[in-house]
Amino acid sequence: MPACGQPAQPSPATWQHGHVTAATHSTLFPQAPDTADAVLDGLDPEQREVATALHGPVCVLAGAGTGKTRAITHRIAYGVRAGILQPSSVLAVTFTNRAAGEMRGRLRQLGAAGVQARTFHSAALRQLQYFWPKAIGGSMPRLVDRKIQLVADAAAACRIRLDRNELRDVTAEIEWSKVTQTVPADYAPAAAKAGREAPRDPAEIAQIYNVYEDLKRDRSVMDFEDVLLLTVAILQDRHDIADQVRSQYQHFVVDEYQDVSPLQQRLLELWLGERDNLCVVGDASQTIYSFTGATPDHLLDFRTRHPGATVVKLVRDYRSTPQVVHLANGLLALASGRAADHRLELISQRDAGPEPVYTEYTDEPAEAEGAARRIRELMASGVPASEIAILFRTNSQSESYEQALADAGVPYQLRGAERFFDRPEVRKAGIALRGAARFGGNDTLLDDAVDLPSQVRAVLSGEGWTTEPPAGSGAVRERWESLAALVNLAQDFAAAKTGATLADLVAELDERANAQHAPTVQGVTLASLHSAKGLEWDVVFLVGVAEGMMPITYAKTDEQVEEERRLLYVGVTRARRHLHVSWALTRAPGGRANRRPSRFLDGLRPGSTATVGRAAARGSGGVERGFTSRPDSTPRRTQRSPARCRVCGRTLTDAGEMKLMRCEDCPSDMDEGLYERLREWRGVQARLSGQPDFCVFTDKTLMAIAETEPTTPDELARIPGVLKRKLDRYGDDVLAICAGQELEQGPDGE
Repeated sequence: MPACGQPAQPSPATWQHGHVTAATHSTLFPQAPDTADAVLDGLDPEQREVATALHGPVCVLAGAGTGKTRAITHRIAYGVRAGILQPSSVLAVTFTNRAAGEMRGRLRQLGAAGVQARTFHSAALRQLQYFWPKAIGGSMPRLVDRKIQLVADAAAACRIRLDRNELRDVTAEIEWSKVTQTVPADYAPAAAKAGREAPRDPAEIAQIYNVYEDLKRDRSVMDFEDVLLLTVAILQDRHDIADQVRSQYQHFVVDEYQDVSPLQQRLLELWLGERDNLCVVGDASQTIYSFTGATPDHLLDFRTRHPGATVVKLVRDYRSTPQVVHLANGLLALASGRAADHRLELISQRDAGPEPVYTEYTDEPAEAEGAARRIRELMASGVPASEIAILFRTNSQSESYEQALADAGVPYQLRGAERFFDRPEVRKAGIALRGAARFGGNDTLLDDAVDLPSQVRAVLSGEGWTTEPPAGSGAVRERWESLAALVNLAQDFAAAKTGATLADLVAELDERANAQHAPTVQGVTLASLHSAKGLEWDVVFLVGVAEGMMPITYAKTDEQVEEERRLLYVGVTRARRHLHVSWALTRAPGGRANRRPSRFLDGLRPGSTATVGRAAARGSGGVERGFTSRPDSTPRRTQRSPARCRVCGRTLTDAGEMKLMRCEDCPSDMDEGLYERLREWRGVQARLSGQPDFCVFTDKTLMAIAETEPTTPDELARIPGVLKRKLDRYGDDVLAICAGQELEQGPDGE
């Protein structure tokens, strides 16, 4: 019996509760269904509704593990096999190359080859390349894979020094600006309005952003956001080109719709034109990328924009046991905000499993060693390493777990590292297999090989594969794991395709490489919670689930904290059967044990109590047909509390006034002498660092300091513009100046 209790040959009755077809798995090399109706076999009632709703707007609200990809790929395949959809007229878009590749692979297995399944960027890039000569003329700018070096060059041109973390954060701010269609001049007020905590002074970021755009033009290059922006501009300005695109694509499917940015939504609207043949799929409770500009509003407002839409809710969870699902539902039951108002309460379709395990450790090294020890036990009991994952909040947590697994002799792989088919050893193996397929009759290595698996083992033995893995970990072990994955794939392929040859396997590998459909590598997966989205394992270790890490320290607003809760929800719902949740009381051995478990576990882990309760979720599965007018119960957007002047109480909208915490024309109680002393000190600091004065503090920030005269670090930190980095660097000096103290002078009188 395959994973999750899925029958290999499901019958039409297998959807009934207790005897369900697993929604998230398929056999490795299944035969394509014989007929259109056969495509629907094994779907539950809600999935079948999705698959057969082929006309007009459709919104699928799909909880974690409920088979959304299965539902939408069967929908496309059913439409194609029934003759309702032409494969070349369908465009399915999602957010990662892996997801797009998986979608193409499933469609191919269902007999619906020819459907375009791409990321937003990939689809836009193809259109941009095709229409550039007609719309713009000349050579199209070169696409840069990574913009971070350009940002570094722009910062240097502005004489602004950025360390590695600041460089990454400023790059992220530029990306956010572009996907929200914010130009450099508008960055500061837009960031303030969005409640973003800028990594540097907003004026500095705007300056770097502006120079970055100039550098791109000078060097005739573009970034990934430009691909979307330019495609949008062409489709907006050239109606003939827009009409040509719309005549090509008649039907659209958008996966992970809760993650669309305003720019992607605008591109989708231009693709659609006046038509409404659109199916969107998403889950507001899995919105974890708002820092990149993603927003669930487009998903939650879909019924408002399309009053006639069919809404289907998928809540049957085929992935996780009732115990895991209970914890996931409990996390969201304590949530708040608009996404929480639309949460789905999952209903597990699996047999009961073990309760989640909660473990407290004295320090982080002990936590890593404890996880490695438990993983060794699980592997000894028969659990494959590839079915185990360790998930953490930040990539910096990975190192201690890599070391602990290596010390325990446990193989592992890093999620988000080099893609499988791009690895050097895999590329070399592919060349060797292709050569053997063409000239194998003259290769003495294959003399004793009697079938496909033995041929592959013989060829790959020349590339470093051995029957037993090398001792230890590191690069040698990783190369062996890659080759072993190809050997295992050959065995599965031969078992599924009687009489398959080396040439057939090479063709299969080519298709998988194009789809980025990598075979399973035998190793424990180490991944951040963000990069684990869309994946699943039998056993999941959620580590570092302590205050300060989950939610992360810099999650200040209610919205940011709630996104951290959703991130933990995503982590919990990656587990099929075993879930281990742990935290450490201190970072290093011998440190002060001042940490506590995450607030998100209050009321859920044994011995804790909940502080907040909520009403039951609006989560029952089913179908809602379209209506013609807006329902009175449509939730309204929760408004952020406005910033108000501390003198007159008027609402502030200008970024400078918000920094001062008062209107420009309201009377100031600023100490002029203190302000001048702060300005003199700022000039000295700017000269020492070789930066403009405003890079230390802007005039507005100095005025706010001179008006409030802070006496403690906490009071200083509450002033807009005094970020943690500046507080750490300049806080002591500023507080000393405010207290009337004289600062020590440097060797040159500075």
